[in-house]
Formats: sequence, C-alpha cells, structure tokens
Amino acid sequence: MGARKSEEESTPEQTSSGRNDTQNGHVDCRFGDIDLDPETCEFYRKAMLLINEAQIPFLVGGAYAMQRYTGISRHTKDFDIFVKPEDSERVLALLGQNGCDTEMTFSHWLGKAYCGDLYVDVIFRSGNGVAEVDDEWFDNATGDEVLGIPVKLSPPEEIIWTKAFVQERERYDGADVAHVVRAWADKMDWKRLLRRFGPYWRVLFGHLVLFGFVYPGERDKVPAWVMNELMGRLQHEMAKSAPKTRITRGTLISRQQYLIDVEEWGYRDIRLEPNIKMTEDEIAAWTEGIEIDGK
Repeated sequence: MGARKSEEESTPEQTSSGRNDTQNGHVDCRFGDIDLDPETCEFYRKAMLLINEAQIPFLVGGAYAMQRYTGISRHTKDFDIFVKPEDSERVLALLGQNGCDTEMTFSHWLGKAYCGDLYVDVIFRSGNGVAEVDDEWFDNATGDEVLGIPVKLSPPEEIIWTKAFVQERERYDGADVAHVVRAWADKMDWKRLLRRFGPYWRVLFGHLVLFGFVYPGERDKVPAWVMNELMGRLQHEMAKSAPKTRITRGTLISRQQYLIDVEEWGYRDIRLEPNIKMTEDEIAAWTEGIEIDGK
C-alpha cells in the first residue's frame, strides 16, 4: 500500500490539522477545535520547516495525527515527530543549532528539543523497545497539512501498534486505540497490523475484544476474518500445554506495574530478549524515569 492521500480518505469526523491563509502571509494556527497561541504555533512550524529543509524524513504523530484520524482535538505542550533511529541524532543536532535545548532523554526511543515550556518529542521507537520506525511507516503514511505545512502523518496501523502497549496506571491508551479503529477500520491494512504485532497478537486481540464491548453496535467494523484469525490462534494455543518458562511480558505494557514480578518473584524480563531493542542499562534508565513522569 502506498502513502495515503488526505482528503480522499477522510471520514466526516476527520478534518485538516491546519491550513494556509495566504492573505497578508497569515498562517491559520487552528488545530481542530483549538486555536494555538502564536508562540506555540511558530515553534512547531519552525521545527517542521527546519527538518524539511534539511531533507530528513519525518512523520507527525501524537495529538495531531489523532485529530486527523478521529476528529478528537487534544492539545498538549509537546509535538511528536517520528523519525528512523539513524536520523534521531541529526534532528536533535539540527534543532539544537537553531536555538533549542536538546537531549537524548532515553537512548532506546526518545529525544527532546525544548523551547521554554514547549518541546518537540523526537521519537524513533516505542518506549518498550518493540515498535521501531522503519520504511513501512513512511510507505503507508497519510498526506496532510499541519499548521499550514504539508507533511505526512504516522499511519493509523502504526499508531495502534504503539498505543496498544501503553497500559500504565497513570496512562492507558486503549481509548485511543478504540477511537482509531472506530474511525478508520474500513481503510485499515489489517494484514499489516496483524504482522506488526507478531508474537504479541494477544495485545491486539484484547483491544479488539474490548472494542466490541465499547461499541456493541459497531463491533462488525472489525472484519470477521480478523477476529476469526485471532480466535483461531487462541484455540491453537489452548490445545497445547503452556510453555515451561518463567518469563513475564508484562513489562512490555507497563514499565512499573510488573517490576515486582521481575525484582521479587523471579520472573525473567521479556525486554532482555534479543528481539527487544533495549539494553540492560536502557531498561534501568527507563525504570528510573518512573520517578519523573510515571506517577
């Protein structure tokens, strides 16, 4: 599937995140139902323009992509930009050379560029080390305009892939998953979504079961073959004995709530497996971050 176009595939809820008003060179800083203040608007626009001019591929995600796909306007102080891992340092260096204070906040997934109370998140992987930004993100991105600048948005499938694992006490992204499915199910590349989850298909299955609970009159938006495929996998597992392994995958959905399993109950942390893009030091740093933003 190639990059999606913006207007041709919109639902009634989905509107542009911004637009140019060419009269007097004025830029409309409206984001959905929210009018951004000029300082915020200029900071976000400057970041996008700088990265564009440097010809570094990037995608806009976070609240701006969610507004595009679901119609939900939710302003935060951060602006999420997604890049490939090999481009993350370049983007931070570029923003640093243009007046921002920058840091590689967590070396396995996230850097930040600050301008006062505002900041840009430079994201190249999910916090649990599972979902890495790769060519498929860009190949399947949605063309749109954010604050008057033509950009590409993170694909809805990858948004679901990353958000499905966010199940903390202080933050649960299940509602975002449900809202994207509700608004985008008929255009979803379900085969790619299933492939993205790979061995962690139970996480997707759980969200899709809950979708039918949240929207009982719209549960058929999820194709029957998808649910049958996942139920078939579950039945296949149930027909076999559980593996004799003492490992927890809980740390993939919460960095805090399953620490007791690892630290006191003797379970091996799934994040130490080679397919997870985190080192022991990065796991320790991510755990220490709970004291900053995990409560």
